[in-house]
Amino acid sequence: MAVARDLMGKKNSIISVIGDGAMTAGQAYEAMNNAGFLGANMIVILNDNRQVSLPTATIDGPATPVGALSSTLSKIQASTKFRNLREAAKGITKQIGGKTHQVAAKVDEYARGMISGSGSSFFEELGLYCIGPVDGHNIEDLITIFEKVKATPAPGPILIHVVTEKGKGYPPAEAAADRMHGVVKFEPTTGHQFKPKSSTLTYTQYFAESLIKEAEIDNKIVAIHAAMGGGTGLNYFQKRFPGRCFDVGIAEQHAVTFAAGLAAEGLKPFCAIYSTFLQRGYDQVVHDVDLQKLPVRFAMDRAGLVGADGPTHCGAFDITYMACLPNMVVMAPSDEAELMHMIATAAAIDDRPSCFRFPKGNGIGATLPLNNKGIPLEIGKGRIPIQGSRVAIFGYGSVVQQCLQAAKLLKPLDVSVTVADARFCKPLDTDLIKLLAKEHEFLLTVEEGSIGGFGSHVSHFLSTAGILDGPLKWRAMMLPDKYIEHGSPQDQTEEAGLSAKNIAVTVLSLLKRPKEALMLK
Repeated sequence: MAVARDLMGKKNSIISVIGDGAMTAGQAYEAMNNAGFLGANMIVILNDNRQVSLPTATIDGPATPVGALSSTLSKIQASTKFRNLREAAKGITKQIGGKTHQVAAKVDEYARGMISGSGSSFFEELGLYCIGPVDGHNIEDLITIFEKVKATPAPGPILIHVVTEKGKGYPPAEAAADRMHGVVKFEPTTGHQFKPKSSTLTYTQYFAESLIKEAEIDNKIVAIHAAMGGGTGLNYFQKRFPGRCFDVGIAEQHAVTFAAGLAAEGLKPFCAIYSTFLQRGYDQVVHDVDLQKLPVRFAMDRAGLVGADGPTHCGAFDITYMACLPNMVVMAPSDEAELMHMIATAAAIDDRPSCFRFPKGNGIGATLPLNNKGIPLEIGKGRIPIQGSRVAIFGYGSVVQQCLQAAKLLKPLDVSVTVADARFCKPLDTDLIKLLAKEHEFLLTVEEGSIGGFGSHVSHFLSTAGILDGPLKWRAMMLPDKYIEHGSPQDQTEEAGLSAKNIAVTVLSLLKRPKEALMLK
């Protein structure tokens, strides 16, 4: 934006705000390096709350940054270039006097606070002039500094290091271990959160418990996450195996290649990253893992719709972007017990990469394997929970539960339905597909993923095998080709057209029974 402004001859100020955690990501370094080289006039505000976004040394309670950047921030020194600019500005304002001189003195105070010897700061080496650390809760000082920096632009980018405390001013947040970083509906006075009661754990917790069981009997299993120990459940793993869990900060690209390095040396890495965030590391998934055929196991949490977390966290694309890779084994469980079996399956696969996706939210209450230790599945083999006739609903992942509910809705209408659980998108269970196609008039695939995913792989097989040349009628249901805004899980599922009613209506439409379809809508 600063370069575009200069090329277009404009005079507006460009201000970029970045958090300390995001500063660990590779693109931030690339941008700072480029900004310093180009020398465009812009202001970067680094909001450093030292809480959730950097690698942490603690398991419970507020996070304590232990990454190299946090050490740099705590030792940061003044830029000699900015010091010269500061001295020049101070000389001018002394002649003017009055309030202007006071403003310059305030900037001088913060700049002086950064000087600690003759060395130059990390940011100066990248070409940014530095001010700070500044108390981010002192509004008067912040306004003074911002006004001064804007009024006296430096010949190049300036970084203002602002230190804040997450949750400051709201006692319930200050007292919370996570500073109320992510909340559900809560009572404002007390901060009490109205978390829905459930008789089951979250899929994330089931993942953590099962991975711990695998690691107890296999000391080669290690875990990696990108500053999301709580979000991915690996904080529990770290408690049990502190030397085998690695937090790399908000750096998904590095997390993937780090896992590849561990795999290359004979360990069994499980890289746990939200589906939507793994997109950041996709180049590394392709070139550093899949191309090398390294046995990295990707646990993709928050797959599919994610309710109030909205489109930024919606894991819509992982089926498509993982299943197109030649060596990748791609799995999705229909319930928490299946998840545990897939963790065991991934642990057993040691000649190629694998991945499994699972949703946000709680399990359905499935009967869990003994001691939460899964049993490896046969690669590329699905199952049939309900056997019927005429119509086959072929589900992939947690949406199988909606398929099962749809079968219940259709039963009173004398519609006999087979529900199949694919388990694997890659390799596909082609024998199961042939069986479903042979014994049914209609085949419907259902997935909580984008266009290009499970349904596309099934249709490609049906086409190349010549099955679509026959009487079989095939339809695919998936997430619509749009971003779905945040809302309740139920509302999002309805908007996406993937609820049990939506599936049942689609079946009735295929059977040309429109009146009954309207009754269900």
